Amino acid sequence: MRLTSLVWKELRERPSAMLTSGLTILLGVAAIVAIRHVTVHAEGEVSRQLATLGANILILPRDASLQDYYAADQSGKTLPEEHVSEVFFAGLTGVEKVSPKLSVPAKLSGQAVTLTGILPQSEFKTKVAWQSVSLFAPKKHDGCQRVKSAADEDQSPESLVKNRSIEQLQKSEVVIGADIAQRTGLKPGGKASLLGEMFSVLAVLPATGTVDDGRVFAHLHTVQRLAKTGEVVNAIEIVGCCEDAAGDLVPQLGKLLPGAKIVTISQVVQTQVGVNRLIGKTSWFVLAVLVTIGCATVAGAIAANVRERRREIGTLMALGATPRFVSRMFLLKALWLGLGCGTAGSLIGIGLALCLGPLWAGVAIQPLPGLSILAVVAASGLAIAAAYWPARQAAKLDPCVCFQEV
Repeated sequence: MRLTSLVWKELRERPSAMLTSGLTILLGVAAIVAIRHVTVHAEGEVSRQLATLGANILILPRDASLQDYYAADQSGKTLPEEHVSEVFFAGLTGVEKVSPKLSVPAKLSGQAVTLTGILPQSEFKTKVAWQSVSLFAPKKHDGCQRVKSAADEDQSPESLVKNRSIEQLQKSEVVIGADIAQRTGLKPGGKASLLGEMFSVLAVLPATGTVDDGRVFAHLHTVQRLAKTGEVVNAIEIVGCCEDAAGDLVPQLGKLLPGAKIVTISQVVQTQVGVNRLIGKTSWFVLAVLVTIGCATVAGAIAANVRERRREIGTLMALGATPRFVSRMFLLKALWLGLGCGTAGSLIGIGLALCLGPLWAGVAIQPLPGLSILAVVAASGLAIAAAYWPARQAAKLDPCVCFQEV
């Protein structure tokens, strides 16, 4: 009789023998697949929400006071613009974007406005000196690379309200806030006179409910020239990866720029990162418990099966079955058990995640085929590993001793 026929006959005639261990594998795989699906998507959602906060680290003059996060660059104190180069050349892990800002008072159509100079991100890419030392470019955190938000991909001028930076801005262009546009009637393509120079309106920002609604944004170097401030800035905003912003990035910036004040929304970042870590650690703890219970159950079931079938094993060996054949018979049974129950558990886990994910974490769940396949492979491998010792003991049985025990 063929090996597969023997195993199938055993499972068909004695289904209760493997029911307990099979149920353990099924429930274990279902639980871990559901938890990991929710965890992965919850981490992604948190990262996307943090990305919409824009800059989460501010570099300010030492004696500047922080009363309003979005108005931190209106203190009147200044920093050397060269600090931007120092941050860039330092190659600190987690620095996603660097945005220097200089704010000065100005008049637009007879109304007082805040003219804020910003440096477009394209300036960082086109500087020949910086490109020649690309080895020193900021290193991005792996977690931030895995989760890309729409704000990060959006390079339109309107994205300035979300990511606190702009990709392209000519020295003769300005971007105006919603309140300014409403009061002056300016629209994209219109002309605006500021500090004695004429500018073209590139875009109008959507309303944010912050001081940005009353600002006019222009090229940093243009604002420096018109205000005759020299190469200085009021603040340097940094979009840092959430993991690094809550960890080593702020202390590293403090060492790099000892004469500046480093401010971060650390409470928000640390809380969200802490939730991510707690969920992740909980899922791995549950996995360890389920693996231990599953392996012990499979090993116990196979060992019990070996004891119950000592006479049959002895008969097979007396008829010419080799120890290897006997061992493979039990290992094949464990493999089928792992594959069948692992697959069923994976499907159940995905179903649970799709149904309960929005309730548990408030996020939409998409199936992760790679995770499901990995769970099935892991369940099969663990089932084989758990059955190895009982199968080895069965292969060592002496047919004569088995018949004497009957």
